[in-house]
Amino acid sequence: MTRWWPDLVALELLTGVDDHGSLSAAARAAGVAQPNASRMIKQLEHRFGTPLLERRPSGATLTPHGRLITHWARQVLEGAAGLLDVAESLNSERAAQLTVSASMTVAEHLMPLWLGDFRGEHGEVGLHVNVRNSAVVFDEVSGGACDVGFVETPTVPAGLHSATVARDRLVVVVPPGHPWVRRRTPLNVRELAATPLVVREQGSGTRVTLDLALQEYERAAPLLESGSSAAVRTSVLAGVGPAVLSSLAVSDQVRSGELRVIEVDGLDLDRRLRAVWRPPRQLTGPAADLVTIARRNVRSQAGPGPGPIPSSRAAPAIDT
Repeated sequence: MTRWWPDLVALELLTGVDDHGSLSAAARAAGVAQPNASRMIKQLEHRFGTPLLERRPSGATLTPHGRLITHWARQVLEGAAGLLDVAESLNSERAAQLTVSASMTVAEHLMPLWLGDFRGEHGEVGLHVNVRNSAVVFDEVSGGACDVGFVETPTVPAGLHSATVARDRLVVVVPPGHPWVRRRTPLNVRELAATPLVVREQGSGTRVTLDLALQEYERAAPLLESGSSAAVRTSVLAGVGPAVLSSLAVSDQVRSGELRVIEVDGLDLDRRLRAVWRPPRQLTGPAADLVTIARRNVRSQAGPGPGPIPSSRAAPAIDT
């Protein structure tokens, strides 16, 4: 029996609905015309034998079965992207000289600026960027699959070197109509821990930071787990429930008033964003230059940074 294989663009559209909150937005992100996008999703639903989207006048959201399929679709797409990266690297004329693995928050909100400056200074250097969660970044750095990684976790595995490149803060966010917005007394840590939240997947730096901060308290089961900050943010905007996200991921929505930040008494969710690499301790070449650019950009945009900026092609100081 010949096995049917789903179309990768259709899977990209499905994950795009999770990330962007509607099929039309997913279609724009994938470069697919809206009628074609609708047809491709309907074909997926027919093949899988279950509705994947709940269609409303305001847009489309994933059904429970759709969320499950989307989880696996992300893994298929990541594998396909890895296949293309390997195939491209086999071409000696286009072989990458620098391979970077970055956590999703860093990749989405900081990496584009860093890469723009890096391209301007090192146009001759081939560059590949893999977007992973922090746990996978550690695996790829340790296994030699990339030259340098960028992560958001509070700790770094033994055997890897690291340097702080930026600082970030996780914040509790809710829509304006949430009861927490009208509270007269601050939320405390125990209340937050007991509340079902929309959370990132296991292994993400955001999830690890939150779990460590609340590990001493009895926790409620998550309302929903999503594989990206964009998907979590969309869920909060839709009223699914509160979430704890990077301030980088919600700055636009907080500024516009679509989301409100809830302060929590006794909870410190400041964190460091780190570059990580394998021994030796001294990081050199294009990888060191990218780390230097990252630290320089953060200092220029947000005031004093995490420490002295290393000179080009010198090793960033290890974060102890």
